[in-house]
Amino acid sequence: MTAPRIVTTAEPLWFLGTLQRVKLEGAQSDGRLAVWEGVMPRDAAPPLHSHPQDETVYVLEGELTAWVVASEELGDDWVERDPRRLGPGSLLYAPGGTPHTFRVESDTARLLFMSTPAGVEEYVKALAEPARWPWLQPPPDGERMAPDRLREVEERLGMIRHAPPPPAA
Repeated sequence: MTAPRIVTTAEPLWFLGTLQRVKLEGAQSDGRLAVWEGVMPRDAAPPLHSHPQDETVYVLEGELTAWVVASEELGDDWVERDPRRLGPGSLLYAPGGTPHTFRVESDTARLLFMSTPAGVEEYVKALAEPARWPWLQPPPDGERMAPDRLREVEERLGMIRHAPPPPAA
């Protein structure tokens, strides 16, 4: 039986140029749910990707452009097709296996992520490092993560890259 949890704080993590706080891990919910908060800078954008879990992204602060793309509609023009602008109070839901991404349009965005069942948070945990300070870090001079390390974690966790991130606005 899963023990009830009340979370008031979480350790900040630097994750690929963003600041993340994992509030609830799958290990704490018998694998049913994971929840984490992210603060992301302008133009931050994951690649168009999918994973076995459903992912929900709730916009707490800031503005995003989001894409949820049916697998049969993948093509070189996905960025131009059906972009959706999201502001505070908006929500993106991508069922497991559905390609999705977003791009931060405001100076920063604060987002709440949920994985059902849990599992997407493992990607954050596998590639993050403890934050030395609890705010966004300056951009790195080079790559944020070695490509081989990214591929290894993606393969292990069942994440599929369908396309690169959307270009900066």
